[in-house]
Amino acid sequence: MMIRTLKHIWRNEEGQDLIEYTLLLAFVALVAAGLFIQAGNVTAGIWGTANSLLTKASSTAVGNSGS
Repeated sequence: MMIRTLKHIWRNEEGQDLIEYTLLLAFVALVAAGLFIQAGNVTAGIWGTANSLLTKASSTAVGNSGS
């Protein structure tokens, strides 16, 4: 049964459409994953910069409050 279905898909042009859509979906998934990874790196950089600036401002404010 399974082999007959696979042969039918292989010979039929609809099977080619299925493969093309699967490849397109895989490509879109890879691009999306790459974008999410890049966005994560950018976000980590922004948080790191904000953290260092807030730490610097906090230490400056504490140092100036004792005067």
